[in-house]
Amino acid sequence: MAVADLVKKAQEDQILARKERSLWEESMIRLVKNKVAVLSLAFIIVLSFTAIFANYLAPFSEAEQVLELNNAAPKWMLPILPEGAENYVTFSDRFPLGADHLGRDLLSRTLYGTRVSLLFAVVAAGVALLIGTVYGMISGYAGGKIDNAMMRVVDFLYAFPFLIVVILLQTYFKALQRRGGDNLFFDLNEKMGGLLFLFIAIGLLNWIGMARIARGQVLSYKRMEFVEAARAVGASDTRIVVKHLLPNIIGPLIVSESLAIPGYIFTEAFLSFIGLGVDPPTASWGIMISEAAPGLRSYPFQVLVPAIALSLTTLAFNFLGDGLRDALDPRLKE
Repeated sequence: MAVADLVKKAQEDQILARKERSLWEESMIRLVKNKVAVLSLAFIIVLSFTAIFANYLAPFSEAEQVLELNNAAPKWMLPILPEGAENYVTFSDRFPLGADHLGRDLLSRTLYGTRVSLLFAVVAAGVALLIGTVYGMISGYAGGKIDNAMMRVVDFLYAFPFLIVVILLQTYFKALQRRGGDNLFFDLNEKMGGLLFLFIAIGLLNWIGMARIARGQVLSYKRMEFVEAARAVGASDTRIVVKHLLPNIIGPLIVSESLAIPGYIFTEAFLSFIGLGVDPPTASWGIMISEAAPGLRSYPFQVLVPAIALSLTTLAFNFLGDGLRDALDPRLKE
């Protein structure tokens, strides 16, 4: 009997301690318990530091060439090269992961390419989260004719194929850029290596999915008791939306956007692969794969290096997104 009382008291203490923790603290505890998500987060943090300090970590600049060592490879790569590669490959330990067809260090370009991919992913996700959340919350909370009109705009934009529209916009922007001129807009894009046009193209449409999710979340919460109570005590609509609705819906929105980040990274790589992404010689994993594709059979390492970096990054974001989804789901609370 005494043992049963002790067990019951321990359970009550555990429940009391859990009640003292906030929803976000509970979520972080569940996230920390997910080892794969934690490892993915650590990898992304290392990747972020690599992108920020690429100027100091990279042995060479992204455009520096050593023409006499074009297509060079370190000796340790011989086992992964085709049979007879020793007859045509220049072996040099000057480049840890080899050099491309223009004698540029693959390791350095991969590190600089990390900056492009992560920056594009963060900006695309941030724009989608900001615009989509604001638009969807206004639509869902207003309701009636305003909601109907705003959602018809979203339905109209949904009719356009996202990737095709981005390609057309990039083609148009590139054509304007080739005409030249002293436009500040084009000068800024050139200084950013072509990223400004990418940000504009991706930001015009990628928020519509987030707007629908935010609207659905608001519709499910705005008739609940805590919102009615806030309205009864005289809280303004702005306070209700910001203080009561937003904290309750932000979790699913963050999870949804974190799971979309790998898609943004692949979109940037694809656009750069077909020549509609960043401007050469700016390093991008898509450009590196595109430039190395013609010599794939002779110099496979030139494709493998950026491809592995791209794959590991997208996997890390996928695992982290899954971990966040599990951590922020209140139904998984013990």
